[in-house]
Amino acid sequence: MLHALALVSAALLCLVPWTDTAHAHGSVVDPASRNYGCWQRWGSDFQNPAMATQDPMCWQAWQDNPNAMWNWNGLYRNNVGGNHQAAIPNGQLCSGGRTEGGRYNSLDTVGPWKTTNVADNFTVRLYDQASHGADYFRVYVTKQGFNPATEPLGWDDLELVAQTGRYAPSQNYEIPVSTSGRSGHHVVYTIWQASHMDQVYYLCSDVNFS
Repeated sequence: MLHALALVSAALLCLVPWTDTAHAHGSVVDPASRNYGCWQRWGSDFQNPAMATQDPMCWQAWQDNPNAMWNWNGLYRNNVGGNHQAAIPNGQLCSGGRTEGGRYNSLDTVGPWKTTNVADNFTVRLYDQASHGADYFRVYVTKQGFNPATEPLGWDDLELVAQTGRYAPSQNYEIPVSTSGRSGHHVVYTIWQASHMDQVYYLCSDVNFS
């Protein structure tokens, strides 16, 4: 009972920043980033024990830190200076190098994350609630043969498939992606270098090439 009350209290506290646009940021919404997908599927029912069997990776994430889902738009690091690989160690790519005091650590957990079906050519859609704009986006996809369900994600597992220039401030961005030769479960890794300051978002989305 106390555990349930604590979770509800944490959820209510973390909803407060949504009233202040200074705290609003963004994420990849299609194919959904790991924590956005968990919020989308379970945000209104996050204490349902059925999640443990129906969506075990989201279950472990909710148990570890519900704030990772309520704050699905806050997975970023400041002052990276463009040196992403130095800032984010292997095995910590999906948590942004254990950013925000470790709030997002569960997103690095290896296992069968729910996937979004995509074709060889697809579009990454990002929602920027605060209209930060972008200096650039970089989109990577894991190489064929890498298994996200059994292996931690490292930089050498990724192939750059799209890089953009600047985007003017807006709330919705689309990045076309072209790939070939992939099948099964892969991770799409999006780096969003925001324009309003040196603030970078590191976003893992699980997809199934079919």
